[in-house]
Amino acid sequence: MKKYLLTGSIVLVAIIFVLIKYWDYLTNPWTRNGQVQAIVVQIAPRVSGPIVNLPIKANQFVKAGDLLFQIDPQTFEASLAQAKASLDATGYNIESLEKQVESAKASLEAARAVVNQVKSSMSQIESQLYTNKREYDRQKQLLPKGSTSQKEVDKARTAFEVSEQQQVGAVASLAQAKASVREAEAALAKARATLGQEGEDNAQLRGALAAYHQAEMNLGFTEVRAPVDGYVTNLTLRYGSNVVANQPSLALVDINSYWIDGFFRETWVGKIEPGDKAVVTPMGYHNMPMKGYVESIGWGISQKDGSTGYQLLPNIDPTFEWIRLAQRIPVRIHLEEVPDEVKLRVGATCSVLVKTGTSDKKDEEKD
Repeated sequence: MKKYLLTGSIVLVAIIFVLIKYWDYLTNPWTRNGQVQAIVVQIAPRVSGPIVNLPIKANQFVKAGDLLFQIDPQTFEASLAQAKASLDATGYNIESLEKQVESAKASLEAARAVVNQVKSSMSQIESQLYTNKREYDRQKQLLPKGSTSQKEVDKARTAFEVSEQQQVGAVASLAQAKASVREAEAALAKARATLGQEGEDNAQLRGALAAYHQAEMNLGFTEVRAPVDGYVTNLTLRYGSNVVANQPSLALVDINSYWIDGFFRETWVGKIEPGDKAVVTPMGYHNMPMKGYVESIGWGISQKDGSTGYQLLPNIDPTFEWIRLAQRIPVRIHLEEVPDEVKLRVGATCSVLVKTGTSDKKDEEKD
């Protein structure tokens, strides 16, 4: 009797254990279809040229800022020297143009001073003309009365005629002086237009500076450095290999960006919420499960049926009417901590268990 009771107890415990596991399976979605993912940075040089320094090896770990490879800098050093020479020449040219502007300003001031001087002389000449005319008129009136002589009349007339000639000369001088002012203004405007904006805003100077900075940056771009901590992969470069600007030359796996994509059946996705706790077990480290949580759930997958096929007709896969396979929806799992012993590799397989109802959002709703 005791033997039967013991056997029955063992069977009962086994049944309870199986039921608990089955209930856990029904409650907590689980899949073996999980993959390790990470951001893979494509390293592309900014300039073209042959490689003269390659200090890295395939699958090597590098830190952000480490040199990956160096492009021959000689061409870019020459370009920088040429840009520097052009910048210096532009500076000398601008300095010369500034002096021309100053000279044109001085000429304009001198021309304006001549105009003012001529105007002042004209005032004196006009005053003298007025005086001489009055004297001449007076002498002509006095001559019939015998109060003056013909000699005095002739003298007054001569003075008056001289004043008239001086006025005519002064008018001509003023016109010439004004013409000189206009020429000086035109010369100043031309000098300013040739110079452009003064100071650091000068277009010629900014263009030369931009060319110099571009040449300086291109020289710096000959050293290609790691943007993140990671592992070098797909390294096919060799000394002398010619790399092309903006064309990927190698890949770098960012070690700080690992996540897990768990592909769950669509029948399970409705129970999963962002924030739910998760357990990830890599296939290569089956005895070292890692903790994480659901970061997000995918909103779409690619559809095969209906895609364009031969002769632009829809491409439909044949299916059995009595079988309906559930689609797999990607669920992104954020890893809270990765043990030092676990070496994650992009594309590696793992199992993912999501503990539903464990998100912080659910706890907040209960509170």
